[in-house]
Amino acid sequence: MTTAVSAEQSPLPPHPRDPGDAWVEAPTGERYWGRFGAAGLLVLDKQDRVLLQHRAEWSHHGGTWGLPGGARHQGESAIDGALREAAEEAGVPRESVASRALSVLDRGVWTYTTVIADDVTPFEPVISDTESIGLEWVPVGEVGDYPLHPGFASSWQMLQTMLATRPVVVVDAANLVGSTPNGWWRDRAGATTQMINKIAPLASAGIAASALELPADHWFPEFVVVLEGKARAAIPLLGASDGAGRLGVTPAPRLRLESAPGAGDDAIVTETARLVEAGKAVTVVSSDRELTARVTRAGASARRVRWLYDLLD
Repeated sequence: MTTAVSAEQSPLPPHPRDPGDAWVEAPTGERYWGRFGAAGLLVLDKQDRVLLQHRAEWSHHGGTWGLPGGARHQGESAIDGALREAAEEAGVPRESVASRALSVLDRGVWTYTTVIADDVTPFEPVISDTESIGLEWVPVGEVGDYPLHPGFASSWQMLQTMLATRPVVVVDAANLVGSTPNGWWRDRAGATTQMINKIAPLASAGIAASALELPADHWFPEFVVVLEGKARAAIPLLGASDGAGRLGVTPAPRLRLESAPGAGDDAIVTETARLVEAGKAVTVVSSDRELTARVTRAGASARRVRWLYDLLD
């Protein structure tokens, strides 16, 4: 079952041209649209459907189905370009989606980045320029039945695998903080707060796929930091101050703090098992050998704390 919108349902405002709206020609003669590269948005909704665009007949490979997207502007990131184009062509609200992964096709003189995202707030697409003649929410299993744009068709199998992958990094906070002899034992909550504030930017910036041993080029995993004992005092400091002028934990969209009611290791194993059962690709960060063995048996992969420190550096 698909939901669709046609060109007759939406006014078409003018689409101003940008210096990026130009062809790039490879030495072998192939031409690619987008002087600064191009990007498209592959957004998955909570009903396991993706948003497809029916391309106008006058466009490149017109009449086929693909992703809303197009040429990037000069100095524009792939994510910003994909979100801007998706808003222009399909009325996708920027605040309604959250990026999960990036997949880059590199032709040497030109790149195309597919931004995989999840809808965090349901929305209905709206045709907002002449490049779209139709928009549909299509179940993932039915995408291959459509006459797809050749570039999208060639990458769909890999992209479908990525859609099914949801990485989570579970952090053993006690082990991570305790691995550095910086006086943390004098103020466990303070040392834990400082550590979490270092992780928050990484949660926002994401991780190279090679570090997670996953397909694609870049991922934005969820980070779950498990706190035990006195370190749990960091949780009330989320986005606040402790009253003594010490800054609290900086909130981050992909960062979640979990308080262990008892032993931290037991809480980590329980959380790991729950996430694995939910189909997540879980990586646990700890140098504790016994804990590593337990989470591995639960279906997660494990990395020593040095792995995370290297990413933070």
